[in-house]
Amino acid sequence: MKSLHISRRTLCALVALAFAASAAPVYATAPMMQRQAPGFYRMMLGNDEIIALSDGTFDLPTDKLLVAPDPKRMATLLARAHDGTAVETTVNAFLVNTGSKLILIDTGSAELLGPTLGKVLDNLRAAGYQPEQVDEVLITHLHVDHVGGLLNNGKPSFPNATVRVSKAEADYWLNPANKDKAPESVRSGFVGAAAALKPYIDAGRFKTFSGAAVLEPGITAVASPGHTPGHVSYRVESQGKTMLFWGDLVHVADVQFAAPAITIAFDSDQPAARSARTAAYADAARKGYWVAGAHLPFPGIGHVESTSGGNVWAPVAWSENRAAGP
Repeated sequence: MKSLHISRRTLCALVALAFAASAAPVYATAPMMQRQAPGFYRMMLGNDEIIALSDGTFDLPTDKLLVAPDPKRMATLLARAHDGTAVETTVNAFLVNTGSKLILIDTGSAELLGPTLGKVLDNLRAAGYQPEQVDEVLITHLHVDHVGGLLNNGKPSFPNATVRVSKAEADYWLNPANKDKAPESVRSGFVGAAAALKPYIDAGRFKTFSGAAVLEPGITAVASPGHTPGHVSYRVESQGKTMLFWGDLVHVADVQFAAPAITIAFDSDQPAARSARTAAYADAARKGYWVAGAHLPFPGIGHVESTSGGNVWAPVAWSENRAAGP
Protein backbone atom coordinates (compact mmCIF):
# COMPACT_ATOMS: atom_id res chain seq x y z
CA MET A 1 0.00 0.00 0.00
CA LYS A 2 1.41 3.35 -1.01
CA SER A 3 1.90 5.89 1.74
CA LEU A 4 0.17 9.27 1.40
CA HIS A 5 2.55 12.22 1.43
CA ILE A 6 1.15 15.68 2.18
CA SER A 7 3.37 18.71 1.79
CA ARG A 8 3.74 21.17 4.61
CA ARG A 9 2.08 23.85 2.46
CA THR A 10 -0.93 21.62 1.74
CA LEU A 11 -1.26 20.66 5.40
CA CYS A 12 -1.23 24.31 6.47
CA ALA A 13 -3.91 25.12 3.91
CA LEU A 14 -6.16 22.32 5.17
CA VAL A 15 -5.75 23.43 8.79
CA ALA A 16 -6.59 27.02 7.83
CA LEU A 17 -9.66 25.87 5.91
CA ALA A 18 -10.88 23.78 8.85
CA PHE A 19 -10.37 26.71 11.23
CA ALA A 20 -12.30 29.06 8.93
CA ALA A 21 -15.17 26.60 8.69
CA SER A 22 -15.39 26.23 12.44
CA ALA A 23 -15.33 30.01 12.92
CA ALA A 24 -18.08 30.70 10.33
CA PRO A 25 -21.45 31.81 11.77
CA VAL A 26 -24.07 29.09 12.11
CA TYR A 27 -27.09 30.65 10.43
CA ALA A 28 -29.43 27.81 11.41
CA THR A 29 -29.53 29.24 14.94
CA ALA A 30 -31.52 32.29 13.77
CA PRO A 31 -34.73 32.56 15.82
CA MET A 32 -37.96 31.27 14.30
CA MET A 33 -40.36 34.07 13.39
CA GLN A 34 -43.51 31.91 13.83
CA ARG A 35 -45.89 34.39 12.20
CA GLN A 36 -47.40 34.86 8.77
CA ALA A 37 -47.51 37.84 6.46
CA PRO A 38 -50.48 40.21 6.81
CA GLY A 39 -53.72 38.49 5.87
CA PHE A 40 -55.18 40.33 2.91
CA TYR A 41 -55.80 39.38 -0.71
CA ARG A 42 -56.56 41.88 -3.45
CA MET A 43 -58.26 41.37 -6.82
CA MET A 44 -60.37 43.30 -9.29
CA LEU A 45 -64.00 42.59 -10.15
CA GLY A 46 -64.65 44.69 -13.21
CA ASN A 47 -63.93 48.22 -11.98
CA ASP A 48 -64.32 47.32 -8.29
CA GLU A 49 -61.42 46.40 -6.06
CA ILE A 50 -62.14 43.43 -3.76
CA ILE A 51 -59.92 42.86 -0.71
CA ALA A 52 -60.30 39.77 1.43
CA LEU A 53 -59.32 40.45 5.05
CA SER A 54 -58.48 37.64 7.43
CA ASP A 55 -59.74 37.93 10.99
CA GLY A 56 -57.72 34.86 11.93
CA THR A 57 -58.56 31.21 12.48
CA PHE A 58 -60.07 28.97 15.14
CA ASP A 59 -60.45 25.24 15.65
CA LEU A 60 -63.99 24.12 14.89
CA PRO A 61 -64.90 20.81 16.61
CA THR A 62 -66.70 18.99 13.81
CA ASP A 63 -67.62 16.05 16.03
CA LYS A 64 -69.61 18.36 18.29
CA LEU A 65 -71.01 20.93 15.84
CA LEU A 66 -71.66 19.37 12.43
CA VAL A 67 -75.06 17.73 12.05
CA ALA A 68 -74.76 14.85 9.59
CA PRO A 69 -77.58 12.59 8.38
CA ASP A 70 -74.83 10.08 7.54
CA PRO A 71 -71.95 10.32 10.08
CA LYS A 72 -69.89 7.75 8.16
CA ARG A 73 -70.01 9.92 5.06
CA MET A 74 -68.83 12.91 7.08
CA ALA A 75 -65.98 10.90 8.62
CA THR A 76 -64.89 9.73 5.16
CA LEU A 77 -64.80 13.30 3.83
CA LEU A 78 -62.83 14.57 6.82
CA ALA A 79 -60.33 11.71 6.49
CA ARG A 80 -59.94 12.33 2.77
CA ALA A 81 -59.06 15.96 3.49
CA HIS A 82 -56.66 14.90 6.29
CA ASP A 83 -58.81 16.78 8.79
CA GLY A 84 -59.22 15.66 12.36
CA THR A 85 -62.24 16.30 14.52
CA ALA A 86 -61.04 19.90 15.00
CA VAL A 87 -60.81 21.72 11.67
CA GLU A 88 -58.90 24.99 11.52
CA THR A 89 -61.52 27.41 10.22
CA THR A 90 -61.00 30.93 8.95
CA VAL A 91 -63.05 34.04 9.58
CA ASN A 92 -63.03 36.38 6.60
CA ALA A 93 -64.34 39.88 5.98
CA PHE A 94 -64.34 41.60 2.59
CA LEU A 95 -63.68 45.17 1.53
CA VAL A 96 -65.23 46.50 -1.69
CA ASN A 97 -63.86 49.71 -3.19
CA THR A 98 -66.23 50.92 -5.90
CA GLY A 99 -64.15 54.01 -6.63
CA SER A 100 -66.73 56.24 -4.97
CA LYS A 101 -67.38 54.27 -1.77
CA LEU A 102 -65.46 51.94 0.51
CA ILE A 103 -67.77 49.18 1.73
CA LEU A 104 -66.93 46.48 4.29
CA ILE A 105 -68.87 43.21 4.30
CA ASP A 106 -68.80 41.79 7.85
CA THR A 107 -66.24 42.82 10.45
CA GLY A 108 -64.79 39.76 12.18
CA SER A 109 -64.98 39.14 15.90
CA ALA A 110 -62.58 41.66 17.48
CA GLU A 111 -61.64 40.38 20.95
CA LEU A 112 -64.88 38.47 21.55
CA LEU A 113 -63.72 34.99 20.51
CA GLY A 114 -60.16 34.74 21.76
CA PRO A 115 -56.61 35.69 20.79
CA THR A 116 -56.42 33.79 17.48
CA LEU A 117 -59.05 36.10 15.95
CA GLY A 118 -59.63 39.86 15.82
CA LYS A 119 -57.21 40.79 13.03
CA VAL A 120 -59.53 42.56 10.56
CA LEU A 121 -58.51 46.11 11.51
CA ASP A 122 -54.79 45.32 11.33
CA ASN A 123 -55.18 43.66 7.95
CA LEU A 124 -57.36 46.47 6.64
CA ARG A 125 -54.55 48.90 7.47
CA ALA A 126 -51.95 46.55 5.99
CA ALA A 127 -53.98 46.56 2.76
CA GLY A 128 -53.59 50.35 2.59
CA TYR A 129 -56.85 51.60 4.10
CA GLN A 130 -57.89 53.23 7.37
CA PRO A 131 -61.06 52.37 9.33
CA GLU A 132 -62.15 56.01 9.10
CA GLN A 133 -62.35 55.65 5.31
CA VAL A 134 -65.07 52.98 5.42
CA ASP A 135 -68.39 54.46 4.23
CA GLU A 136 -70.69 51.50 4.82
CA VAL A 137 -70.63 48.19 6.66
CA LEU A 138 -72.93 45.50 5.28
CA ILE A 139 -73.62 42.69 7.74
CA THR A 140 -74.66 39.24 6.51
CA HIS A 141 -76.01 38.30 9.96
CA LEU A 142 -75.57 39.28 13.59
CA HIS A 143 -73.42 36.47 14.99
CA VAL A 144 -70.51 37.87 16.97
CA ASP A 145 -67.81 36.71 14.52
CA HIS A 146 -69.42 39.03 11.97
CA VAL A 147 -70.31 42.07 14.10
CA GLY A 148 -67.79 41.99 16.95
CA GLY A 149 -65.35 44.03 14.89
CA LEU A 150 -67.76 46.96 14.81
CA LEU A 151 -66.20 47.95 18.15
CA ASN A 152 -62.59 48.52 19.10
CA ASN A 153 -61.94 49.01 22.82
CA GLY A 154 -65.59 49.91 23.28
CA LYS A 155 -65.62 52.59 20.56
CA PRO A 156 -66.89 52.40 16.97
CA SER A 157 -64.21 50.92 14.74
CA PHE A 158 -65.68 52.68 11.70
CA PRO A 159 -66.79 56.09 13.02
CA ASN A 160 -67.87 57.44 9.63
CA ALA A 161 -69.70 54.35 8.41
CA THR A 162 -73.38 53.49 8.20
CA VAL A 163 -74.15 49.90 9.25
CA ARG A 164 -76.78 48.03 7.24
CA VAL A 165 -78.55 44.84 8.34
CA SER A 166 -81.63 43.05 7.04
CA LYS A 167 -84.78 44.02 8.95
CA ALA A 168 -85.61 40.39 9.69
CA GLU A 169 -82.20 39.91 11.29
CA ALA A 170 -82.37 43.11 13.34
CA ASP A 171 -85.91 42.37 14.47
CA TYR A 172 -84.82 38.98 15.78
CA TRP A 173 -81.55 39.78 17.53
CA LEU A 174 -82.50 43.19 18.93
CA ASN A 175 -85.75 41.98 20.50
CA PRO A 176 -85.26 41.15 24.21
CA ALA A 177 -88.25 38.82 24.09
CA ASN A 178 -86.42 36.58 21.61
CA LYS A 179 -83.40 36.50 23.88
CA ASP A 180 -85.54 35.33 26.78
CA LYS A 181 -87.00 32.50 24.66
CA ALA A 182 -83.66 31.41 23.18
CA PRO A 183 -81.58 28.52 24.54
CA GLU A 184 -79.08 29.55 27.19
CA SER A 185 -76.19 28.64 24.86
CA VAL A 186 -77.06 31.39 22.36
CA ARG A 187 -78.22 34.20 24.64
CA SER A 188 -74.75 35.76 24.70
CA GLY A 189 -75.18 36.32 20.95
CA PHE A 190 -78.07 38.69 21.62
CA VAL A 191 -75.93 40.64 24.10
CA GLY A 192 -72.98 40.83 21.70
CA ALA A 193 -75.10 41.98 18.75
CA ALA A 194 -76.85 44.69 20.76
CA ALA A 195 -73.57 45.99 22.18
CA ALA A 196 -71.86 46.08 18.78
CA LEU A 197 -74.70 48.00 17.14
CA LYS A 198 -75.58 50.42 19.93
CA PRO A 199 -73.06 53.20 19.11
CA TYR A 200 -74.14 53.19 15.47
CA ILE A 201 -77.83 53.22 16.40
CA ASP A 202 -77.25 56.08 18.84
CA ALA A 203 -75.38 58.04 16.17
CA GLY A 204 -78.09 57.52 13.56
CA ARG A 205 -75.74 55.35 11.50
CA PHE A 206 -77.82 52.17 11.47
CA LYS A 207 -80.22 51.24 8.67
CA THR A 208 -82.24 48.14 7.87
CA PHE A 209 -83.55 46.90 4.54
CA SER A 210 -86.01 44.28 3.33
CA GLY A 211 -86.02 41.85 0.44
CA ALA A 212 -83.80 42.19 -2.60
CA ALA A 213 -82.80 45.76 -1.79
CA VAL A 214 -80.38 47.66 -4.01
CA LEU A 215 -78.04 49.17 -1.42
CA GLU A 216 -75.62 50.89 -3.79
CA PRO A 217 -75.26 50.89 -7.56
CA GLY A 218 -74.17 47.34 -8.36
CA ILE A 219 -74.71 46.00 -4.83
CA THR A 220 -77.87 44.04 -4.01
CA ALA A 221 -78.99 42.09 -0.94
CA VAL A 222 -80.01 38.46 -1.51
CA ALA A 223 -82.12 36.79 1.17
CA SER A 224 -80.62 33.47 2.31
CA PRO A 225 -82.25 32.67 5.67
CA GLY A 226 -81.68 29.50 7.60
CA HIS A 227 -78.38 29.99 9.33
CA THR A 228 -80.12 32.86 11.11
CA PRO A 229 -83.67 34.22 10.57
CA GLY A 230 -82.53 37.20 8.51
CA HIS A 231 -79.25 35.96 7.02
CA VAL A 232 -78.46 37.62 3.67
CA SER A 233 -75.84 37.39 0.98
CA TYR A 234 -74.65 40.35 -1.08
CA ARG A 235 -74.30 40.44 -4.86
CA VAL A 236 -71.67 42.83 -6.23
CA GLU A 237 -71.64 43.48 -9.98
CA SER A 238 -69.26 45.56 -12.08
CA GLN A 239 -68.58 45.60 -15.81
CA GLY A 240 -70.35 42.29 -16.36
CA LYS A 241 -68.48 40.55 -13.51
CA THR A 242 -70.30 39.22 -10.44
CA MET A 243 -69.29 38.10 -6.96
CA LEU A 244 -71.75 36.79 -4.39
CA PHE A 245 -70.70 37.20 -0.76
CA TRP A 246 -72.21 34.17 0.95
CA GLY A 247 -71.73 34.89 4.63
CA ASP A 248 -72.24 31.62 6.53
CA LEU A 249 -73.84 29.41 3.90
CA VAL A 250 -70.81 27.11 4.29
CA HIS A 251 -68.62 26.45 7.34
CA VAL A 252 -66.50 23.38 6.48
CA ALA A 253 -65.62 23.30 2.80
CA ASP A 254 -64.06 19.83 2.92
CA VAL A 255 -67.41 18.39 4.00
CA GLN A 256 -70.27 20.63 2.92
CA PHE A 257 -69.49 21.01 -0.78
CA ALA A 258 -69.55 17.27 -1.33
CA ALA A 259 -72.38 16.75 1.19
CA PRO A 260 -74.57 19.88 1.36
CA ALA A 261 -77.10 18.07 3.55
CA ILE A 262 -74.64 18.33 6.44
CA THR A 263 -75.51 21.37 8.55
CA ILE A 264 -74.03 22.92 11.67
CA ALA A 265 -75.44 23.37 15.15
CA PHE A 266 -75.28 27.17 14.71
CA ASP A 267 -78.00 27.01 12.02
CA SER A 268 -81.20 28.27 13.61
CA ASP A 269 -83.36 26.49 11.01
CA GLN A 270 -81.58 23.36 9.80
CA PRO A 271 -83.85 22.53 6.80
CA ALA A 272 -83.85 26.15 5.61
CA ALA A 273 -80.05 26.39 5.93
CA ARG A 274 -79.68 23.17 3.92
CA SER A 275 -82.01 24.48 1.21
CA ALA A 276 -80.25 27.86 1.02
CA ARG A 277 -76.86 26.17 0.62
CA THR A 278 -78.06 23.72 -2.03
CA ALA A 279 -79.69 26.52 -4.04
CA ALA A 280 -76.57 28.69 -3.74
CA TYR A 281 -74.35 25.89 -5.06
CA ALA A 282 -76.60 25.24 -8.04
CA ASP A 283 -76.86 28.91 -8.99
CA ALA A 284 -73.12 29.58 -8.66
CA ALA A 285 -72.17 26.48 -10.64
CA ARG A 286 -74.70 27.21 -13.39
CA LYS A 287 -73.82 30.89 -13.81
CA GLY A 288 -70.10 30.70 -13.11
CA TYR A 289 -69.75 33.86 -11.02
CA TRP A 290 -67.26 34.43 -8.21
CA VAL A 291 -68.17 33.44 -4.67
CA ALA A 292 -66.75 34.72 -1.36
CA GLY A 293 -67.38 32.91 1.92
CA ALA A 294 -66.84 34.01 5.49
CA HIS A 295 -65.51 30.61 6.55
CA LEU A 296 -64.01 29.27 3.35
CA PRO A 297 -60.20 28.87 3.50
CA PHE A 298 -58.57 32.28 3.15
CA PRO A 299 -58.95 34.29 1.00
CA GLY A 300 -62.34 32.59 0.78
CA ILE A 301 -62.84 33.46 -2.90
CA GLY A 302 -63.40 31.03 -5.76
CA HIS A 303 -65.92 29.25 -7.94
CA VAL A 304 -68.32 26.36 -7.48
CA GLU A 305 -68.04 23.56 -9.99
CA SER A 306 -70.64 20.85 -10.42
CA THR A 307 -69.31 17.36 -11.21
CA SER A 308 -70.84 13.90 -11.40
CA GLY A 309 -69.55 13.32 -7.87
CA GLY A 310 -71.09 16.48 -6.44
CA ASN A 311 -70.07 20.08 -5.96
CA VAL A 312 -66.41 21.08 -5.87
CA TRP A 313 -64.86 24.27 -4.50
CA ALA A 314 -62.29 25.81 -6.87
CA PRO A 315 -60.38 28.48 -4.90
CA VAL A 316 -58.90 31.51 -6.58
CA ALA A 317 -55.30 31.02 -7.69
CA TRP A 318 -52.66 33.32 -6.26
CA SER A 319 -51.56 36.00 -8.73
CA GLU A 320 -49.59 39.16 -8.18
CA ASN A 321 -51.11 40.50 -11.39
CA ARG A 322 -54.76 39.87 -10.51
CA ALA A 323 -54.94 43.15 -8.58
CA ALA A 324 -54.04 45.06 -11.73
CA GLY A 325 -57.14 44.17 -13.71
CA PRO A 326 -60.24 41.96 -14.11
